[in-house]
Amino acid sequence: MRPSGRAADQMRPVTLEPDVSKHAEGSCFVRLGDTHVLCTATVEQRLPHWLKGSGKGWITAEYGMLPRATGTRTDREAARGRQSGRTHEIQRLIGRCLRTMTDLTAIADIQVRLDCDVIQADGGSRTASITGAYVALYRAFAKVQGLGLIKAMPLKGQVAAVSCGIVGGAPVLDLDYAEDSTASTDANFVLASDGGLIEVQATAEAEPVNDGQFSALLGLARQGATELMALQRKALGLE
Repeated sequence: MRPSGRAADQMRPVTLEPDVSKHAEGSCFVRLGDTHVLCTATVEQRLPHWLKGSGKGWITAEYGMLPRATGTRTDREAARGRQSGRTHEIQRLIGRCLRTMTDLTAIADIQVRLDCDVIQADGGSRTASITGAYVALYRAFAKVQGLGLIKAMPLKGQVAAVSCGIVGGAPVLDLDYAEDSTASTDANFVLASDGGLIEVQATAEAEPVNDGQFSALLGLARQGATELMALQRKALGLE
C-alpha cells in the first residue's frame, strides 16, 4: 500500500488552471496533489545577442521555490546571492523540453521566458512545472498569433512530464515526497504527444534497474503523460 493509499498506476489529483495571471501573455496554475506551481510565459521582441540574425527565436526558463514551499523555511536564492545547482539544472530542463517541441524558425525575433514558481512542494515540482509551462506557452503563442506577431501556432505537439519510481520493490506512478525520499529508483520522464521521449532522468539509489523494471516505469510514465495531456487539452479548450 502506498502512503497515499493510491494504486500503483494512479496519479495524484491534477488541475490545470490557465490564464491566472493578469499581465503575462500566458499562464497556468498547476496543482499536482499537494505540489502547486505557478507558470507564466512572457513574450519579448528581443533575442539573446548570440541568436541575432539566426532566423530563430528562443525559449528559456527560470524556476524557483518560495521560502515556505516546504516544511521548513529556506532562504530566497536572491538573498544568498546565487542559485543552487539544482535550480540551474531544473530550469535548463524546462527550457530544453519546451524548445524541443517548438518550431523556433516560426518565432524568429521572439523570445519567450517561462517562469515556474513553486508555491508548495510535495514531490514532482519539476514535472509539474513542465506540464504547466506547456499550457502557459500555448496560451502565449495563441495571444501573439492573434496580434499578428507570428503566422501560425509554432508548437509541434504537446509536452508533459511525470515521475515514476520503484518503492518497496514495486514500480509506481507519480511519486509524492514520502515516496520520493524512500524510493530505491527515482525517474522523471518527459514525453511528447506522439509518444516520443524528450528526456529521461533516472537514478538507482540501491541497486541497478533491470530492463523489465525500466520497461514497467516507462509504461507507467506513458499512461501518466496521456492523462496529463488530456487535461492540457481540456484546459486549453481543445477538446
